[in-house]
Amino acid sequence: MAYDPKDYYYRKAKEENYAARSVFKIQEIDVRLRIFKPGMKVLDLGAAPGSWSQYASEKVGLHGKVLGIDIQAIKITLQNALFLTADMRELDLGKKMTELGIAPPFDIVLSDMAPKTTGYRLQDQMRSLELCMLAVETSERFLRKEGTFVCKLFHSDEFENFRNNLRARFTKIDLIKPKSTRQESKEIFFVARGFKGGAY
Repeated sequence: MAYDPKDYYYRKAKEENYAARSVFKIQEIDVRLRIFKPGMKVLDLGAAPGSWSQYASEKVGLHGKVLGIDIQAIKITLQNALFLTADMRELDLGKKMTELGIAPPFDIVLSDMAPKTTGYRLQDQMRSLELCMLAVETSERFLRKEGTFVCKLFHSDEFENFRNNLRARFTKIDLIKPKSTRQESKEIFFVARGFKGGAY
């Protein structure tokens, strides 16, 4: 099937006023596993253009909070969300949270971070893995005990190592390739629940 940038999910996102078609990935994950609840605090890494934050914002409600971070500016406005334009590899997130008056822990850490693809499969896979490990490290610092971590990974030979890494930190790991993922895409989503550690 030919690649169609304006496919069914693209059009559906536009109709429902979401920033991107990727909203349906987190929606499917939530419908299957019920990870969001009202009042939760959510950290969204790689949040631009903002569709995951939009969905999280709706699910956690006005008593919840969403903090979205991306290297690209996020241009949407949500009543219960704050957005930072920053590179996670350079950001002192703990310090920034203190400045913003946001107190961890978070109930959920989401990561839809992805590298700019080069077309060199191995290089793209390794850069994807590096971002996933950065997201894991962030969750270790700011996720509450028993919290949930959702992360996108480009499938590679490191798949099992990454899964084992999560198994050491969480009690339950699910793998989901949402229906809205493009057929040619190598991305897969890890949903890790029951965080074992945490400073909180």
